[in-house]
Amino acid sequence: MHNSIIIIGSGLGGLLTGFLLSREGLQVTVLEKHRKFGGCLQTFKRDRFTFDTGMHYTGSLASGQPLSNYWKYFELSDRLDLRKMDENGFDRISYLGTEYPLAQGFDNFREQLLPYFPDEQTALKKYTNNLQEVADSHPLYSVELPPESNNDHFQSILASSYLSDLSSGIRHPASGIRLADILAGNNFLYAGNPATTPLSQFGLINHSLISSSWRLAGGSQQVADILVEGIRANGGQVLARKKVMKISKKGDLFQVSVKDGELFVADQVVSDIHPVATLELLEGIQVQKVYQERIRSLPNSVSVFSIYLGLKSETFPFLNYNFYHYRTDYIWSGLPSQGAEWPNSFLFMTPPEKDQGKFASTAVIMSTMLFDEWKTWKKSDSGAREKSYFVNKAKKAKQLLELVYTKFPDLKKAVVTIDISTPLTWRDYTGTPQGSMYGIVKDANNPQKTTIFPKTKIPGLFFTGQNVNLHGALGVTIGAVMTCGEILGLPHVLKSIKQSL
Repeated sequence: MHNSIIIIGSGLGGLLTGFLLSREGLQVTVLEKHRKFGGCLQTFKRDRFTFDTGMHYTGSLASGQPLSNYWKYFELSDRLDLRKMDENGFDRISYLGTEYPLAQGFDNFREQLLPYFPDEQTALKKYTNNLQEVADSHPLYSVELPPESNNDHFQSILASSYLSDLSSGIRHPASGIRLADILAGNNFLYAGNPATTPLSQFGLINHSLISSSWRLAGGSQQVADILVEGIRANGGQVLARKKVMKISKKGDLFQVSVKDGELFVADQVVSDIHPVATLELLEGIQVQKVYQERIRSLPNSVSVFSIYLGLKSETFPFLNYNFYHYRTDYIWSGLPSQGAEWPNSFLFMTPPEKDQGKFASTAVIMSTMLFDEWKTWKKSDSGAREKSYFVNKAKKAKQLLELVYTKFPDLKKAVVTIDISTPLTWRDYTGTPQGSMYGIVKDANNPQKTTIFPKTKIPGLFFTGQNVNLHGALGVTIGAVMTCGEILGLPHVLKSIKQSL
């Protein structure tokens, strides 16, 4: 069977790319190795409880805001079951004994933090203005065509340096805490590393969330289901249990071989899987050695240890915000503590159901973790691990839960079921090296080297997903638009998107 475009992977990037290309008239086939579509959009069940895998909340989905504008084209904006988070603190930063709110709306954001930092009014105003400057420097953020020589100088500024300089080190008179620490308090969202994270990455993510913050009631699987439905309605195919084993070429056509022996032929291929994993699939296709070496040498972001809790009915309150806790003064999650010192921090969430009431039915706890903590079992596969792996997993879960219970003591008696995932789980589930949460590290010290472009050095092969542009719902959406722009022409793609508004 001949297809114009084959897309490998059905994560958000793959599905958005497939939807756009199929809507614009191309013949699309999406190949997914798992039985379910969606990648990190998937939900999973444990007993009677449903949990999200990866996309727990997102920003700028209010009418007229960037993600809403993009998702109108993808027929998502008006069909999703959205729940707006607490406007006066969608994120709460628990740091050295005090909780600080990060609020929605730029004026409100400043007003909610000012009582904690009364001498920082000028710095707070400068901060929100700077976030807008970062957003304005990225035309695609506003569904606008970038100029040919669009130089993003914010890519070369460290977010940590910017924050340190923002308030000249002024500390709260009573607590001694700097505003800079609190503004970095949700850096788990981008695996913040003080030595690498660019101001552009920090700024776009925070601008989006302060604009408006949302959760998907009932889970993010609904995003995948709508996109799959749309691709099929546009005449495309989305196929499960089609693990790609090899990408080769015969003449001008790509040949994509899957595990069950089926062969797919296409003019072009788009990969939604990690760039390194993509290169490993190539057979008989010449790739410049310098390009291969650059891609393979790029470090990946940190991994994560997660606990999923099913809760007794009407025992633990539903929290319409995310809770970030730090037990020391170290605020950056991209370099997590190790061994007995772990965890230094955690993210705690109570995801909403479609008919959410006063009480939570589930809770999710996440803490960044280095893959090296699991290197003893790195050659094992999910479902076939040694007993020592499960012993270590239980030990780490106990350490994390003990810290969480210090902040939420009533949680302990509410727990019915516990499910745990490790960096190895994440590696096997997502196919990312070292179980990386957010793919390749963006490095302000070398932005050109660590920027993955959608157009590869192999004619007809393209990347999409979290390694292109930025991770997160908005970043992956813009990345998918960039990928489709390489195939259809970016002016045409943006025109089509704007016509849907």
